[in-house]
Amino acid sequence: MPGVTDDAPLLADLMPWSVAPPRLGRGWPTAPDPSCLKARWDALMKAEGADREALFEPTRSRTLHSAVGQLPGRSTGTEKLLRAQGPCPEPIRVLLSPFDEQWLIPDHRLIDAARPELWRVADERQVFVVENPEGGGPHLLATSLLPLLRPGRVRPLYRRPGGSEPNLTPGLLDHLAARLGQALAPVDVLAWILTAVRADLTVPLTTDPDLWAHGVETGRRMLWLLRRDGDRPKLPGGRRPYVRAPLPARPRTLHYDRDEETLHLDEGRISPVPSQAWDFEAGGIRVLEQWFTARTAEGEPGTLLAIRPATWPQAWTSELLELITVLTLLAELPQIQAESTLTATDLCAAGVLPVPASARRPASVLDAQEEGPEGQLALL
Repeated sequence: MPGVTDDAPLLADLMPWSVAPPRLGRGWPTAPDPSCLKARWDALMKAEGADREALFEPTRSRTLHSAVGQLPGRSTGTEKLLRAQGPCPEPIRVLLSPFDEQWLIPDHRLIDAARPELWRVADERQVFVVENPEGGGPHLLATSLLPLLRPGRVRPLYRRPGGSEPNLTPGLLDHLAARLGQALAPVDVLAWILTAVRADLTVPLTTDPDLWAHGVETGRRMLWLLRRDGDRPKLPGGRRPYVRAPLPARPRTLHYDRDEETLHLDEGRISPVPSQAWDFEAGGIRVLEQWFTARTAEGEPGTLLAIRPATWPQAWTSELLELITVLTLLAELPQIQAESTLTATDLCAAGVLPVPASARRPASVLDAQEEGPEGQLALL
């Protein structure tokens, strides 16, 4: 709601602990297909001297001589990459760009700024909220995967593993519950935030129980669609996208026929694809176009990025059909247009705001020793 000045609290005050997104520093440790990551690693391990250095793509933060510890929760090697050998660490699923789940080699030696505090709280209970500040599409994204999106900040729902200690400013949950006259879970507050947040990242809070219930219901459905970690979303039979003509082994072009609601990948055809799925943008970029480009762009010859699947994997077709479904269903969700009847001024009067400095810092979550460089134990 442009121009609204109703003293709605800031997202940064409701979910005060945030972390800058990880910064890889090189593109080759991520890919849409895990098998090519293992092939890239093998090519790096076979290279020696200057060839290995060129393939690695060193930066000021990471070279073959960098000494770094393991990522929290990972059991990769910690010897310098200059002399490293052995198999590729098992790739993990990450959110690389809006709605694009890809794979990452989870090795600290490959990542310029890994943000270990995010890795320490990543588990099956965690929800990472990612700011999407560049205009177009949802203002916030949510994922169960480690998010690598830039430039927006990452706000975990929980400050500790196991879904304990919600990342909500102290006193907010109890105060909201009292004003609404009902018990609340942290995920309820997150659901409301997802559906009510504005472009300036203020979040109007309501004291109307009916409006709150409607917003939470909508936000929970949004959360389910964004996370995609439960039952797979489906459209009704007549609207469900199918492959109508087989996709080629190496599609080069993507074209949308708005009249026929058909997505063309060269001579391959998928339909029906509703226009709202094709037009869905994040950061001013069509999601489907960005997703396709990430799978068909060719890396520069002689680089590790040039090692890509020789043909289009069947898994990508399944992922594309699900992405079309998710974007269609998200586009149909209403955005809650609410005025803040519980304002930042009200929260200050109740002692919920200002946020204590400790709530903006990560919690101490080191329950196990972490291996540092060259096999030494990390001192934290």
